[in-house]
Amino acid sequence: MGIVQRQGSGGSAAFRFRVAGVILLLVHLVLVAWLTLRPLDVVWMTAANFEPLAGIKADLALGPLQAVRRIGEGLLLLAPLGVLLPMAGGKLAVSPLASLTRTLAAGAFISLGIELLQTGIPGQVVDVDSLLLNTVGVGLAHLLVVPAGRARLRRDRTGRRGPAPVPAPRGTRVVREGDLREESPQGTTPTITRVGIAP
Repeated sequence: MGIVQRQGSGGSAAFRFRVAGVILLLVHLVLVAWLTLRPLDVVWMTAANFEPLAGIKADLALGPLQAVRRIGEGLLLLAPLGVLLPMAGGKLAVSPLASLTRTLAAGAFISLGIELLQTGIPGQVVDVDSLLLNTVGVGLAHLLVVPAGRARLRRDRTGRRGPAPVPAPRGTRVVREGDLREESPQGTTPTITRVGIAP
């Protein structure tokens, strides 16, 4: 039998990728908390908005530049979570729909948490449209980056297109094509001369 190769380097690369995702996710959440949960000194505040799409309609009434800026801020605030949450999860072989659903749910819960925390912070206003825009931003970022990124990582890992290979159970040896070599002949089989039996 030839020498069997293990996938130790692939496992450590996946671990490093996952750790990088967790670190970037934490950094992003700290930045979001600083932007959304610090008290603001404002002269006047708008009332809290609990009617879906009312804030977006008001933004559109301000003109195209203001609307793009305000709606864009809402979409971009949590959009990196659409990529960072799956990256921190570290899974390559996962259903795209399940991944999108989990990421959208996590993004919506984080956005809802921010909106609830803003109720007790001076200068911050609760807006249900922020929740909607944040969640849509997470979903768009996920759809634009994650499926293509996972496909590329799987292709790089396996050297071919298609689904990720099923990992071998822990402790088993993986034999790849080309690892087996034919054994060279050892020569002729030794023979023993016959010895006669005494009468």
